[in-house]
Amino acid sequence: MDRATKQSGQAEPAEDADERDVVLGWLAFHRDALARNCAGLSPDQLVLESAPPSDLTLLGLVRHLTEMERWYLTASLSGRDLPDLYCTPEDDAADIVGLDASMVDDSFDHWYAEIASVDALLAELTLDDPTASGGSTVRWCVLKVVEEYARHNGHADLIRERIDGAVGE
Repeated sequence: MDRATKQSGQAEPAEDADERDVVLGWLAFHRDALARNCAGLSPDQLVLESAPPSDLTLLGLVRHLTEMERWYLTASLSGRDLPDLYCTPEDDAADIVGLDASMVDDSFDHWYAEIASVDALLAELTLDDPTASGGSTVRWCVLKVVEEYARHNGHADLIRERIDGAVGE
């Protein structure tokens, strides 16, 4: 299975669903949108800075959103102290800059693993539950990550269009 199309189909929340299904539906929709923007591209294309002067790449967005899932969801919901994945205090942009094609497979593997971890945690919680780390609710954390995906999927649409003319949603 192609690394960028591991999530099949296009998720879209039902308009008449309850709040939980709508919120989690939008999370799934935005994950799928990013995967679709990456689908069919070579590793070199995934690290192409196609919209100068921006240094954003599709792989950088995958890595950044992996970080968002990891910190706002996996760590917050589980209360676990997780090691740095990409960004460190010494290099807070390591998810986005300095990327090369050799990083593609591992980066996608991390993204899908983080999604699986988050989905397992969310299956056991309600939106009203407080996070294990305290200070916010599951709802707030999920919506923060949906916001991150929504904002960055706009970037992904532009980057992909600059690479090969494909137009996102």
